[in-house]
Amino acid sequence: MSSDEVPLMRTTCTYPCYRTNKEPCSKAGRKRTNLKLVFFDMDGVLLDTVSSWRYIHDYFGTTNKRSIVSYLRGDIDYLEFIRRDVSLWKKNGEAVSKRTIENILYSIPLINGAQDCISFLKDHGVQTAIVSAGLDILAQKVAAEIGIDYTFANEVIVGSDGRLTGEGILHVELMQKDKNVKELVKKLNLSLDACAAVGNSCFDIPMLEVCGLGIAFNPEDACVMQCADVVVKEKDLSKLILTFQRCL
Repeated sequence: MSSDEVPLMRTTCTYPCYRTNKEPCSKAGRKRTNLKLVFFDMDGVLLDTVSSWRYIHDYFGTTNKRSIVSYLRGDIDYLEFIRRDVSLWKKNGEAVSKRTIENILYSIPLINGAQDCISFLKDHGVQTAIVSAGLDILAQKVAAEIGIDYTFANEVIVGSDGRLTGEGILHVELMQKDKNVKELVKKLNLSLDACAAVGNSCFDIPMLEVCGLGIAFNPEDACVMQCADVVVKEKDLSKLILTFQRCL
């Protein structure tokens, strides 16, 4: 495991951790082959924000702390978490429009080096994907902007009036991102050993573990570092290029 020196991070997770009721997936015997596909988390990895959900809540002066804790404790599923979140986004007491949410989310900046990193992979024939439990509105915009090939993220349903209905469509389960990884790998007829995953929190551990190369980037907590093959603490995705070069 390699690392760059930066200030200390949390040694424990802010919320109930993915690791609480999970056993680690062993990488014993796995061979890493030439890199063909890289999966990226979005918030804190491609985008310079801890959480795009929280970014919207900050705009409206609301919070989803109660809902996220209820979800992580197993009291509600992720679709109910989405419903509760969206129900808090109001303007003059009414549901907000999709355009309003887009305007909020589109102001989130890319993290340093994002374009350089994706361009390097593209130039070397490596495909890329976003796997995010955030919103597809934002994931698709990021993908189009920097040239990412595939996106997996969650939808909010928009009514005929252009406003959010309060319902959602679940495509990415926060603690089961490995399902999306395996789905795309199977579709492309690739090996997991030819894939890398880049994440920053314990909720990215499932996809880091199933891929041949797991990278903890800009890590929020110690547990994601412990499961990673490579750790890059600096908030600059171009720092991953050397690692990717070695895997081509």
